[in-house]
This record gives sequence, structure tokens and C-alpha cells, in this order.
Amino acid sequence: MHRRTFLKSSLAAGISLSLASRNAAAALLAPTDKVVSDIAARTGSGEEVTLGKAAVQELADSLRGNVVLPGHAVYDEARRVLNPMIDRYPAIIVQPKGAADVQSAVTFARESNLLLAVKCGGHSPSGKSTCDGGMQLDLSLLRSVRVDPQRRVAQVTGGSWLGDIDHESMAMGLVTTAGTVSHTGVGGLTLGGGFGRLARRFGLAVDNVNAVDIVTADGRLLRASASDNPDLFWAVRGGGGNFGVVTNFEFGLHPMSRTVVAGNLLYPLAEARQVLNVYAEYAATAPDEMYVDSGLLSRPGGFSAVVIQVCYSGDLKDADRLLAPLRKAGTVIADDVAAQDYVAVQKSGDISDPRARGSYIKSGFAPELSPTMVDILVDGFEPHPERGAFVGFQHAGGAIGRVADDATAFSHRHVQFDSLFLVDWPVDADPAEHVRYIKEYFAAYEPYTDGFYTNDVTVDDTQQDVDRNYRGNYDRLLAIKRRYDPTNLFRLNANIVPG
Repeated sequence: MHRRTFLKSSLAAGISLSLASRNAAAALLAPTDKVVSDIAARTGSGEEVTLGKAAVQELADSLRGNVVLPGHAVYDEARRVLNPMIDRYPAIIVQPKGAADVQSAVTFARESNLLLAVKCGGHSPSGKSTCDGGMQLDLSLLRSVRVDPQRRVAQVTGGSWLGDIDHESMAMGLVTTAGTVSHTGVGGLTLGGGFGRLARRFGLAVDNVNAVDIVTADGRLLRASASDNPDLFWAVRGGGGNFGVVTNFEFGLHPMSRTVVAGNLLYPLAEARQVLNVYAEYAATAPDEMYVDSGLLSRPGGFSAVVIQVCYSGDLKDADRLLAPLRKAGTVIADDVAAQDYVAVQKSGDISDPRARGSYIKSGFAPELSPTMVDILVDGFEPHPERGAFVGFQHAGGAIGRVADDATAFSHRHVQFDSLFLVDWPVDADPAEHVRYIKEYFAAYEPYTDGFYTNDVTVDDTQQDVDRNYRGNYDRLLAIKRRYDPTNLFRLNANIVPG
């Protein structure tokens, strides 16, 4: 199951897809207006500053891309992210068309001491890809994928979406780990680690990165790989957006059949304890080609169920045998598991992405799913007529765990499950009751977790929580942060404060 599924009404799904497509169109229709006045802005530390109109005009004139200012026809579309509860107003939006534009924007932000947010897909659940009063660097014009089938690599520009990779690489019979929602930004997903339906077989997204081109805080464009700036290459693979703006990723690709066996098995909520205990045992011993998520879900209006979602990329003749224990885990009330096109499966979660509704998440890595943990989950799950809720697990293990904790900055190699507690509600409803519920629910489960997914950092996570979450890699990451971003220009992320 992708990380946020089964929660939205068809209306909300339409909003999500419409927002994604409108934002892409807005970027293409956003030529820079003449700068007519000075602009009030904010620094990274929250102080008020004024951007002189001549300086902003000079920046705009230097770009192939766009500068979008408040009052521009597409400003409101360009500034938005997928969660409408996050409603922020950058002083200036820059939409670069190439690495040189990114360099110019980063240099301007640094020299102006601006708060800087970097937006790709706009999926950050806590709104790290936008800001009030600073610069939003919107990468929506920086989208392309070029596949070299002989070398089995893909060159992917920094504003691309995961669906772009899947579409181009699978056309060549090749693939890499690319999340579970096609309109997720490549940069955000990859820099934090990069789970996906193929991660158990081919490793996390960071495990498939051969090199990056990155604009650092001083405005330089650097290549980082095992042989070029290897410290920086190590850090960006799990250290989030702390070190710069990646303008290009080189991903290694793997041969794979385009046909996979995928779909959903649903069971009555009354059988949740039984089904989840069977799932826990099954997931712990499944082959690497078998990706199987599970969880409890409820939708506004009363529908509730236990769900298991499958994506099997191995030999198709083995699928029924491997899936038999899951079909016997409880009373199956719906079963649409079948041979499907992998690219279509990767898009299947798009229409159920809940972040077009107000939402709040808590997450935590789990090294196991014990009967005690199952009891906490089942006993605390409370369907509600006005909210959607999903509590469940993204399947890890496999190839993810066969990489050393310190081989990349992503240090949670021991994880077997990424636990996600998510609640969503209508945008015009008071969120307090729903947020309080999910926080209290997660609090009972949290002692059984060990860290959390960097990409799911929330406003409630303290600096100590963030630092501790990098585990044994923190000291090395801190040293690299101090080298490449000593003033903490790139702070809207799971931030490593240079101090």
C-alpha cells in the first residue's frame, strides 16, 4: 500500500489531481512581470527585510525561468502545496528552467539572507516546501528524464515527478525504486531515503543513485558521486535537503517485467487482530519480490476495513501460491489482485492521496510487528463519521536491510515496517479533535518504534528528535553541513543545524 491510501472521497481525489495539473500549467504560464516596487520579505531567522525592486528585477532579467510575485495572475496557484491547511505566502517565487537559474536564485537568497523553501511535488506533510515571506524555489519547470538503456541509467532533472521516471524507464524494460504516488517529487522522496514498491527488491531510491548535480549554498554547481565530492554524495543520500538543491540525479536502472501482480485484499474490521497477526508473520518472511502493506482504514460516511495491498514483481506463475496465506488470513470481502501494468499500479494511488484534504500524520519505524503492537492498533482505532483515518505499515526489509547503516546517511536499515498514522478531514472543519485523536493514538504505539522517516518530519518534532533520528550518522552529517551550508540557508527540512 502506498503511504496514504484509501482515505479520500471521489470529490477530494478530483481536487488532488486538479491541483497537481493546475500547478504544472501555472508554472508554464507564469512569465515575469515588471517589478514595480520594493518587496517586504523575511530572513531565515524571521527578521523583516526589504528587497529592492532593482535587485529583484536584475534577478528576473538574469533567468530563463520566471519570477512570480504577489499579485501575479498565477501566484496563488504557484505557491500552493497539496495540503490546503498549509496556506503560506512567499515574498518571491522563482521557477528555474536550468541549473544556472537555480544558482542565481540560491545566490540571491543567500545574499539577501532570505528564508528559502524548495518545492518539487509539494508533498511535504508539514509544508517544508513553502514559506511565509521568503523565497520559494519552485522546480516545476525543471522536469525531464533521459534513459540510457545500454548503461542502464536515467538522468532525471530535479523537478521531475516519480511518474516521469516510471514512464520513461519502463518503456525500455527498466525500472528503479520510485515511491508509490506518481506526482511525488523525485528530489524530496530520494533525498530522505526513498521507499517504494520495489525497495525490498532493488533497495531504497538512495541506493540507486549513482551521482547528483547539486547547487550548494555558496551558489556552486557541484557533481557528487563516489569519486567526486564523496562526502557530499554520502550526505545527500538520506540527509534530506540540508545540503543544496539537486538539479539532476543519475539513477541506476534494473531490468524488470512490466507486468506485476498487484491489488488489494479487504477484510472486515472485526477481524483486524487476526488479519494483522497473520500479516506480521507473512511480511517478515516474504521474498524480496513481494511487497505487501497492511493497515486499518475508515472513510467518512462509515466504511471501515482491514486492507492488505500487494505488489509482486517476481515470476508470475508463483504469485497465487505466495498469496494463498493472505487470502486465508480472514474473510476476504474484496479482492482485485491481478496481473497489471506496473506503471498503472504506480499511478493507482494518485486519486486517493488525501493531502487535498486537511491532514496530519505521525510516523515511526518499527523493527517488528508484535502481537502487543497489533493489540494497541486494534484497540485504539476509532472510525468517525467526519474524518478519514489510516493506520498501517509500509513493508520494508529485504534489500533495504542489506546495506550498512553508515553506507549512506539513511541509517534506519533495520526497519521492517514504516508505521503511518494519518487522519484527514474536510478543509472547512475544525481539525483540533482529529489531530488530538491521532496524537493520543500514536503515543500509545510510539514506544515500540525506533525513529521516523525523515520525509515525515512534523512541526511537533523537536530539534532533539530530529538530531537523534540521524542516529550514528549525525556527527558526520553535522560536519558536512558546516562545510557546505554554514549559515543554514537550507533549513526547511529535517534540519541539521550547523550551530
